[in-house]
Amino acid sequence: MEKDLHINPENSSLPSFLRRQESPTKGERQNSQSLILEEMLKQVQHDGLIIGNPSIEIHGIETNSKNCMASFAFVAQRGVAVDGHTFIEKAIENGATAIVCEEIPAITNPNICYVQVENSAAVCGKLLKAFYEIDFTQLQVVGVTGTNGKTTAATLLYQVFTQLGYTCGLISTVCNYTGTEKSEATHTTPDTVQLYRLFHAMQQAGCTHCFMEVSSHAIHQQRISGIDFTGAIFTNLTQDHLDYHKTFAEYLRVKKQFFDNLSTSAFALVNNDDKNGQVMLQNTRAKKYSYSLKSMSDFKCKIIESHIGCTLLQIDGTEVWTKFIGAFNAYNLLSVYAAAILLGEDKQEVLQIISMLTPVEGRTQFYRNAAGLTAVIDYAHTPDALENILTTLKKLCTADNKLITVVGAGGNRDTAKRPLMGAISAQLSDTVILTSDNPRDENPACIAIQMLDGIPTEERSKVITILDRKEAIRTATMFAKPTDIILIAGKGHETYQEILGVKHHFDDKEVVQEIFNMPIK
Repeated sequence: MEKDLHINPENSSLPSFLRRQESPTKGERQNSQSLILEEMLKQVQHDGLIIGNPSIEIHGIETNSKNCMASFAFVAQRGVAVDGHTFIEKAIENGATAIVCEEIPAITNPNICYVQVENSAAVCGKLLKAFYEIDFTQLQVVGVTGTNGKTTAATLLYQVFTQLGYTCGLISTVCNYTGTEKSEATHTTPDTVQLYRLFHAMQQAGCTHCFMEVSSHAIHQQRISGIDFTGAIFTNLTQDHLDYHKTFAEYLRVKKQFFDNLSTSAFALVNNDDKNGQVMLQNTRAKKYSYSLKSMSDFKCKIIESHIGCTLLQIDGTEVWTKFIGAFNAYNLLSVYAAAILLGEDKQEVLQIISMLTPVEGRTQFYRNAAGLTAVIDYAHTPDALENILTTLKKLCTADNKLITVVGAGGNRDTAKRPLMGAISAQLSDTVILTSDNPRDENPACIAIQMLDGIPTEERSKVITILDRKEAIRTATMFAKPTDIILIAGKGHETYQEILGVKHHFDDKEVVQEIFNMPIK
């Protein structure tokens, strides 16, 4: 679920490497991060119009005029909501001495160097790469893209390689890591400036690998420009983000663009059981590999046994017990295994670590009270993800178990998926409680009605609506018998509800632990 928020570099709660630093004094500048603008432009192979002196020292690069300081370069990008070109004068007022833009202002400042480029967003990442002197041969970056599974795959790769003894970075929806230092995630994929600050911090910390989620928004907005990916992983593609991309065909095209831009030295690893997997490989120059549970592939997996809280898998001919459930997690684990092998790691060592891994925060997390009642918290917020987790839990239920689902849908997002999610919930659950997720600027009742519209009349008797999410969860536990399973879907790791532009603290995990009389962790 893409979160288009802006990070505040002055926020003292952020780790030191993301906070905005005070402008260095003249005596300190030799020890500060800086580079001559002309040298940076050579590295991005710039041959466009330059007005002013490019032989100036640059001490920072920003796309937000508010964050510009003395001797900064401001990159004016045409965004989804605003055009950075309208903030050029503000950037100069705040100290910027270089302006990188697609259209040079009619009136220029003689003390400023203006650099005209064809696409500011595409150039921005390359400038930052040069400024921070990022060496992607030393910091190997593997990107994970797809509708579902990105967070799990990227996070588990980070955990596997950390346990293998490497110093690693992680960029994910849940949080970011530089080595063992954790920082808040504001986007699935950060904006370009924050992204390269993270790379710089990782490089300074001696990280050898970085595993990152690559969202369709980031690809389309060219936030990943300049990154020399070592590898790319495709998980799956189902309906999501159509509020942004408008059509599924455009959503597919944008995802494919990530693979089209890989180099010949990179690997492209795709889920061969998804019909779009081979589409991703059509025009890529990267080395092509596939993984699957059902079809012929380079890396194969088979589910041998399934239980609540664990699954026996056969991965490339070797049986391994895992602390995960469901075919969707089998795909995630297989992609992690395959990527590790493609990165040169030992098969048995990787499988041993995989057997010890636990689910990522907010992804298929089990909670059981003293009476034996089970609650499962999962981030499932798309029709496909919801169907996957419900199908998995349904298989774990006996004739005496009931499956109760608490589910909502986010506001200001793809409305077409709401009736689909309602239909899937009713089809696969014994009881459904429609509730509020992150309504944002929408009326929660209207969202619930749209979900209800997808549920056939004959199944509506099993559905109730309780918009207060805490009361919805509490009611589900009152309905349930000790052997029943409650799925609480949609928010996963999130610790807030966004209502009319305000974030209110709300954590599904805390609510469940409180109702179950468990210590809140």
